Amino acid sequence: MRDDLCKIVEYAVFRGLRTAVSPSATGRLKPENLTALSMAGCQRISLSLDAPDAASHDAFRGVVGSFARTMTGIENARRAGLEVQINTTISRFNHTRIAEFAELMQTLDIAFWSIFFLVPVGRANVQDVLSPAETEAAFAEMLKASATLPFPVKTTEAPHYRRFLAQHSPEESPDASEMGISDGKGFVFVSHTGEIFPSGFLPHLLGNVRTERLIDVYRNNPFIRRLRDPDSFAGKCGVCEFNRLCGGSRARAYAMTGNAFASEPTCAYIPRATMAAAH
Repeated sequence: MRDDLCKIVEYAVFRGLRTAVSPSATGRLKPENLTALSMAGCQRISLSLDAPDAASHDAFRGVVGSFARTMTGIENARRAGLEVQINTTISRFNHTRIAEFAELMQTLDIAFWSIFFLVPVGRANVQDVLSPAETEAAFAEMLKASATLPFPVKTTEAPHYRRFLAQHSPEESPDASEMGISDGKGFVFVSHTGEIFPSGFLPHLLGNVRTERLIDVYRNNPFIRRLRDPDSFAGKCGVCEFNRLCGGSRARAYAMTGNAFASEPTCAYIPRATMAAAH
């Protein structure tokens, strides 16, 4: 929507940033606009697919033709020399269709599939969030699908998938002592007005880049520092042996309990320490 988008991309690239954009599948997703982005130095675009068929996707998005526009956008982006990432939000609407998604992804010339697990903010409802058992089943389907796909598959707001990998596919998982990226850990969000948040899904205001240095806020703000200290979390996340690798979604904990440091609401795993205490 901004006439200066390419100038912003050019400046970001000039400053040494690997730059990507995440447009909506609207009438503005034209070949000439994608070519201009590529020439400005943009390396990747991400487009959303929330169902593996046109009727379901369009119904979810509320816009007839959205699926077709997305498919055309993928083709035009690749012709313009841009990598394409597909984003899929998993909720009660589509969590049993991961295998169908994978079949569709096999036919697309994409570089990456990012699977978002719903955080009930904005227009999302708590009723659409998966239960712990449904989340584990979705993880199993993801692991099965990723073995067949020629590009990486990763999660957003599902750090407990790293725990699942450590349990079920150790060769795919980093060491359990490594700190996984999550809200405020290796990641930070800056809004269009300069406001700094731990992530786009965790609306705890940390500061503003107009008045503070981003790196100082990220390093020193007490709230974000605690997000990187999983031993300080409440409940089972605080004692879990996977808490450095995982740590749970702090955004989902905040959205569903009001406490960003509460336990991950959709995790089915019972830590060894919790089991030992029960006995």
